[in-house]
Amino acid sequence: MNWLNNLKQKSPKQRFLFILGLLIFCFYLVLAYLVTFWDNFPLEVAMTRRRIFGGLLVLYASFRFYRLIKKEDEE
Repeated sequence: MNWLNNLKQKSPKQRFLFILGLLIFCFYLVLAYLVTFWDNFPLEVAMTRRRIFGGLLVLYASFRFYRLIKKEDEE
């Protein structure tokens, strides 16, 4: 029955907010990648702390994606 809900036409506002949520999710993933793997990082931060911060950004992006999908399922 869940797939029937996905076939419903969404309002332009819902569609815009969903796309914006996906863009923010992608932004956090790219930011996590840059913080973790950029060799010439402009700030002097130890590599261990950069990896921890990158991991936290990935976790936060995953949390946002989970909430976005959960919100879409409820509507």
